[in-house]
Amino acid sequence: MPFGASKPLGSILNVVLITSTFAHTLCSVDDVLVRGRVDHAPSSAEVHVQLVYARDMSGESGDAPVENGTFSISIDFLTQSRKPFVVNGILEKCNRRPRTVIVRLVERDQDHEYDRVTLDFAKDFRMTARST
Repeated sequence: MPFGASKPLGSILNVVLITSTFAHTLCSVDDVLVRGRVDHAPSSAEVHVQLVYARDMSGESGDAPVENGTFSISIDFLTQSRKPFVVNGILEKCNRRPRTVIVRLVERDQDHEYDRVTLDFAKDFRMTARST
């Protein structure tokens, strides 16, 4: 009967996955758009962008090629800052924002770093639309 015992566990996992997916839809997904210019970039260089949250916790990141001395990269992040809990419904806190954004010029497929800039999210970025 080991197969019969696993059925309830499978049902519980399905419910947990559905609940978890539903909970994440209550908070929005925002994005950070980083555009810039690189003077005299080596041909093997790319830009690596890293979002950093409170307590220096690393978050989402992405890479972009340098084309004609410019780059542009958009990184999505979930604004949910704590796990949902039930008190007369599902309550969530949706104010998670990066504190800093680290922009690095690196050699593609290598660990070599050419340059680095650290940007303050609150001071160096502007909201482009009320919904984002």
